[in-house]
Amino acid sequence: KKMRTTTPYTSMMLKQATPEVRANKIIVLEAVRNNGNALQFASSQLQADKEVVLEAVRTSVYALGWASPQLCADKEVILTAVTKYGWPLRYASPELQNDKEVVSAAVRQNACAFQYASQELRGDREIALLAEKNTGSV
Repeated sequence: KKMRTTTPYTSMMLKQATPEVRANKIIVLEAVRNNGNALQFASSQLQADKEVVLEAVRTSVYALGWASPQLCADKEVILTAVTKYGWPLRYASPELQNDKEVVSAAVRQNACAFQYASQELRGDREIALLAEKNTGSV
């Protein structure tokens, strides 16, 4: 077994780090694996990096709030987040808030995500029933 000789980067360490460290993908990946909220302190380039954002959304319900708009329009990224937590549907692009697969996954995980679905899908009987099934009411 190989022993680690370095301390893992945490969100607070990244907050206090230099711009060069905040732009270092290896360090930022380590930080977001420990706490996805560290994404807020990453460089804007890394907030737009799909690998980094996917790691962040696996460990934080809030990570999408710091992801680039392009990644909030990426179906894989949004499905990863909403399948785990549901309500990050609020960060999805309007197109994905109108995607039945995405909205179903979100509402199945957390019925509160229903409010972030497009108006069209909030009127969809199947989506409404799924939300009702998970809460008892919509």
